[in-house]
Order: sequence, then structure tokens, then C-alpha cells
Amino acid sequence: MKQPDLSFTYFPEDYRWSHGVLIGLNSAPWGGAEIDEVHRIGLRLRAHIGDDTAWFRGWAREAEKVEAAGRRLLAEGHRTSAAGYLFRAANYYHVGERFLQPKSEGLAAYKRGVDCFRDAAQLVRRPRIEHVEIPYEGTSLPAVLVHAEPLPGRSGPAPAMVFFDGFDITKEIQYFKGVPDLVARGIACLLVDGPGNGESVRFRNLYLHHETERYGTAAYEFLAARPEIDAKRIGVMAISLGGYYAPRAAAFEPRFAACIAWGAQWDYWQIWKNRFDKLDSGNVPSLSVPWRHLLWIFNVATREEAMKKLEGFRLDGVVQKIRCPFLMVHGEGDEQIPLAVARQCFDAVGSKQKTFRLFTREEGGYHHCQIDNASIGVAAMWDWLEDTLQPQR
Repeated sequence: MKQPDLSFTYFPEDYRWSHGVLIGLNSAPWGGAEIDEVHRIGLRLRAHIGDDTAWFRGWAREAEKVEAAGRRLLAEGHRTSAAGYLFRAANYYHVGERFLQPKSEGLAAYKRGVDCFRDAAQLVRRPRIEHVEIPYEGTSLPAVLVHAEPLPGRSGPAPAMVFFDGFDITKEIQYFKGVPDLVARGIACLLVDGPGNGESVRFRNLYLHHETERYGTAAYEFLAARPEIDAKRIGVMAISLGGYYAPRAAAFEPRFAACIAWGAQWDYWQIWKNRFDKLDSGNVPSLSVPWRHLLWIFNVATREEAMKKLEGFRLDGVVQKIRCPFLMVHGEGDEQIPLAVARQCFDAVGSKQKTFRLFTREEGGYHHCQIDNASIGVAAMWDWLEDTLQPQR
């Protein structure tokens, strides 16, 4: 008999919509949401469950209201308060846009989210947030460098983490997944919209491919060239599908000093084969966005074309090459990626220093990428990074 869910499920009848609300809510500790504002969005949506256009318009409506308040505060000279409002508006715009396929109606709102975040970043003194471009194969990738806070007694350059998106997240959403806490510990963070993600796919026609090391190395070399960053203490991490990105990058870019897979992957082709089989049988798999998102990020028209692209997204023969310290973080109740998949990947990792942090039903954080309790997931990862990258020295 299935145990009752202990997580907060705003729309119990719709996994995806409940998951989406949690993406909004669990950003609150880092300034990405106010619970009352998210609740007001939810109340307006209760009569429209499953209507993704209504979802987008509900979130965009609240984002516009919050943005307008932030702009008024800025005009009055209240820069710090304005930044808080603009950060939240940025997050709401992006959480709302995620479900739209096609993206046409949402692109203007998405851009407003990018602009709100950029404007807020210029208004805050701590942490110091810098928008940058990473040279990449004749073009560039948009990224946000969040600088490490100075630590008492440290005079040299700081360690840093490259933080890639997942299947459907953006660098702006990623910031609200604990990055202010990471940089407060003295570790810088480079948030990157890689191919298939964020601005890269929406505005630059950079589509997803399986050779993560191509942009992983680009991000590493960008950071290594910065005088405030210690080139010998640069790690890589990513979330959800990023459980493929980060291990692949670390396997083929040996200069990475640490790797975190925030959520597991092993054979992404098989994951989607199982999902499509479930859809074809009339059931709904647990997905964070509509399945057509897969076609869009690959720039293909059919499931068959997407499955062909997915053939490269396998980690067997890859993770065995990892030599740097490795952390996998997973929830035992993850409905998107089974625990057995996580264990299979972890067991194959070649690093001599590897850790599997499993969050259980009893402690919380037991759903996909700790969506039900981001704070404890973040704390565990940042503790591990403090021990591994030693920012105090």
C-alpha cells in the first residue's frame, strides 16, 4: 500500500502543477518568493488545473504586480526594497513561463524576468552579482557570476562552482536555490544557461546536445582566467537532468576539483522510453514540464527524432572516468528518477572520494531534487563543498 505523501502538494491531483508551485515556494529563503504572493496565484488557478496557459497568465499577473511595486520603490529611492520585489518578480515570470509550449506567448514575459533579475542585481551590495558572457564555439553563453564573500584570514583567490541548469530550469531560478548561502561561505558561483536552457535556447538558438564537456570546459576556463578565482579549486554541479551534465563535464574535464550531481541520471534514453510507454498506455508520468519540452530543446519535430538525440545521454563508460571528489544527492521518493537508477550511477563513479547523500521520507527532502525541502538539501551540499574546496584557506 502506497504511503501518504508528506510533502506540500498544492494541487494533489496534478503532480506537475504541485511541483511547479514548490519551485516557487522553496525559493523563499533566498528572496525568490513570498508565500502570500504564491498562495494568491494558487487560489486563482484552482479552477483551471491543467490549463498551462492559465498557469502562465496567473504567474505573469502576479509578477507584473510585484515588478510594478519594485519599480515604484526604485523611483522613490528605496533601492534595497526595490531589489527584493524585482528578484521575486523575476522568479515568478520564469516559474510561470516554464509550462508553455510553444513559447511564443511567454517569451516577452521571460525577457522581463531576465531584466528584473539583472536590475535587482545592480541594486544589491551583497552578494555581488555580475552578468557575464562565456565564450563558446564562436558565440557565448549568458551567465551570472555571484562573487564569494570575503572570509576572515583569507587573502588569496576563492574557490568556485560552475552551476548548470537542468531540463527546464533557468539561471535566474537557480540563484534562488541557495546560491546566496554558498557565496556567504566563501565559494563563488557561476550560473550558466547552457545549450538547451534559459536564454541560450530561447534567444540564441543554442539547442541541447549530449557533449556537456564542450561548454563545461568553456565555463571552467572562463573562471580560471579570473584573478579572484583559484583555478585549482573550481567544481561543477547541476540539478535534475544536470545529474547527467555535471558528471559528464567532470569526466572529460579533469581540471574540475569537485562534482555534485543534484539528482541522478544514468540512461536518459531509457527514462524517456519508459515515459513514452506510460503516455501511450493512457497514464501520466511524473514530469516537471510538458513532454513536448523535449522536442523544443532538441529543435526536432517528432518523438522519434528526440529519441535519436537521447542516444548520447548515457553515463555508462563516462562516470567511470571521474577522478575528482564526487557527491550525489537524491531523494528516496523521487518520482521522476527511481532510486535504483541513482544507485546504479553512483556505484559506477570512478572517484575514490565519493559520497551518496540520500534524503529519506522521515527527514524530508525525499522528493525530486529536494523540491519538498530545498533548505536541507542545500545545507548538505554546501557543507560538503566547504569540506572539499576549503574556502577558508
